[in-house]
Amino acid sequence: MLIGLTGGVATGKSLVSDELGRLGAGIVDADVISRGIYVRGAPAYGEIIREFGKSILNSSGEVDRKALGRIVFADSNKLRTLEEITHPAIRERIREEVVERKKTHAVVVVVAPLLFETGLDKEMDKTVVVYANEAEILKRLMKREAIDEAMAKRIISAQLPIEEKKAKADYVIDNNNGIKKTIAAVGKLYEIFLSKGI
Repeated sequence: MLIGLTGGVATGKSLVSDELGRLGAGIVDADVISRGIYVRGAPAYGEIIREFGKSILNSSGEVDRKALGRIVFADSNKLRTLEEITHPAIRERIREEVVERKKTHAVVVVVAPLLFETGLDKEMDKTVVVYANEAEILKRLMKREAIDEAMAKRIISAQLPIEEKKAKADYVIDNNNGIKKTIAAVGKLYEIFLSKGI
């Protein structure tokens, strides 16, 4: 069974995916895959540099994702261009990893922040959204990324609003009430996946 796990930025997707992995699910993480797209020698690397210039490189010649983020989250056209460069390669790698994980896991979870935005949800058997209220998301993102409120709001606005994701999901895990309750909800959901087959 193939599960798509998503949520807004800083909603707790990693907490949920880590617990699903601990319980026995095979995890395919789009963020981990995407980091590989930006490294020197990766197919998209040269195209990213041609499009955004060498100012996005750090001293060792790798793409500084925060510098690139400042550019693309300030201009939706540039964000769209970056997505056109990176998303096909990310999607292809996700599919390859899903095939591998299915060989050894009854439940495979694709963790993808842009699951609905990219249409990847249509390839899933079921979808799960990790939900947190917008004030909590803003607070977590500012702390995690050490950014100001304006930048955090730009990053959040680049994704489908969390309420829309919640409405589209087959299952919602509420991550507003502490880690213990979230972990318990994940365990119950995993049991549903195992016992009912979906």
